[in-house]
Amino acid sequence: MNLELLHLCDSLFPIGGYAHSDGLETATSTGTVADAEGVRAWLAATLDETIGRMEGPAVWQAWRAFQVGDFDALIRLDEELAALRPSSSARRSSRAMGWRLLTTWQTLHPDSRLERTAALARSGSIGPGLPVAFAGACACSGVARRASVEAFAYTRLAATVSAAMRLMPIGQTDAHALLSHALERVPAVVDLLALRDSDPESFMPMLDIAAMTQQYLHSRLFRS
Repeated sequence: MNLELLHLCDSLFPIGGYAHSDGLETATSTGTVADAEGVRAWLAATLDETIGRMEGPAVWQAWRAFQVGDFDALIRLDEELAALRPSSSARRSSRAMGWRLLTTWQTLHPDSRLERTAALARSGSIGPGLPVAFAGACACSGVARRASVEAFAYTRLAATVSAAMRLMPIGQTDAHALLSHALERVPAVVDLLALRDSDPESFMPMLDIAAMTQQYLHSRLFRS
């Protein structure tokens, strides 16, 4: 067991993820997601599309780039990841969380690769987005490639469930049952993205529209 990975995935780790719902707040306000079954469907779409096709492959590819010190590949990957997000608030939130993760992890566990990435971020060459920063923290801490993607999937799904508990009347037991059901499918999703070993891609119009219209809600709990 890698204790550093547990630390990275802990909700106490200060990246500000609690302030973002990734469009779920919009979905609940419009009635698209109104109960536990709606959350189950939202989690499934998040796992299959956001994690399985975009963010998961980004972690997979960024981990390799950190391992070999290919910073040009990291920059290209980060740019592609940002371009795949039509929501400006989603781009800002991913980069804000990525920067917080990168700088905090570098303070706790100094590594020349993380320092180089931070320097590139200060120059405006890279965000980095959250998947890239997460991959960097894992790769520089000896976490295996597959475990890095699985851990990222856990943090994203758990954050979504946490947001759902604040947006609708779902108890802790039911919420964790939803999370457990989603986590059961993570290994198969990671198997598929590892087999493809391809660049990130995205086609999730419902989730994107929810994220883009978040800013127009009359009142909000979340930034995105």
